[in-house]
Amino acid sequence: MMDWDKLRIFHAVAEAGSFTHAGDVLNLSQSAVSRQISALEESLKVSLFHRHARGLILTEQGELLFRTAHDVFAKLSMAEAMLADSKDKPRGHLRVTTTVSFGMVWLTPRIREFSELYPDIQVHLILDDDELDLGMREADIAIRFRAPTQGDLIQRRLVQVTHHIYSSPAYLKRYGTPASAEDLDHHALLIYGPEVPQPISTVNWLLTKGANPAKPRTPVFTVNNLYAVMLAVESGFGVASLPDYLARGNPKLTQVLPEVSGPAFDTYFVYPEELRDTKRIAVFRDFMLRKVAEWGF
Repeated sequence: MMDWDKLRIFHAVAEAGSFTHAGDVLNLSQSAVSRQISALEESLKVSLFHRHARGLILTEQGELLFRTAHDVFAKLSMAEAMLADSKDKPRGHLRVTTTVSFGMVWLTPRIREFSELYPDIQVHLILDDDELDLGMREADIAIRFRAPTQGDLIQRRLVQVTHHIYSSPAYLKRYGTPASAEDLDHHALLIYGPEVPQPISTVNWLLTKGANPAKPRTPVFTVNNLYAVMLAVESGFGVASLPDYLARGNPKLTQVLPEVSGPAFDTYFVYPEELRDTKRIAVFRDFMLRKVAEWGF
């Protein structure tokens, strides 16, 4: 019969990609983790990892065991969550994922209030511009900038996010303020890139707004994170399109051409069907709806 403790350690090693990193997660020494994996391989009579200088790679047998273990631990996590929610008071762990920019600038400052309202809920915020797999319980809740396509996910529209043009006071003092969209031809444009995901495919609208098709605009800087775009604007580097949740109220930014609006994207509160009746999900959903209403997107 397979040893559950060794299976837990194997799962952590497979996710971390090294004995050392897994040991940090498990609070075990690298040698202790290595011994447990060797013992598991010996008991199963198969090699689970290819070992090389740059880390560990799962063997074919290791991949099979990892997929099975991942599914088992996801179901155990679900059972734990449902047991915690069976009590009257919302409690337990709540893993929330969203984009780096939205999570850092808008959501994180509001988590303290939620924790004060529900001190028995421990929030784990996972910031990633790539979408995590809710079906595999990589997170409990996602705040996404497009509607989910998976049929087993529940979605609730949160709010529409709009984009406007921003720069810094220092940049505008040095180079002047554009009087029209056509004037953007003569300014340093900072954009998202080089690859733009489908949900925000029009985020680089400044390259074409008011531009002469015969004289395409060339950005002076691209970076694949909106928060980094904001920091570049703050530094006086140039002009950029930013979502209002990122820029509004920031004293280091000045809105340019306020009458010109950029693209708008709907945001969604998303969670798995099996968590429909959990109290932690419900109270966090209601909290989010209240906060976006107060902020007035």
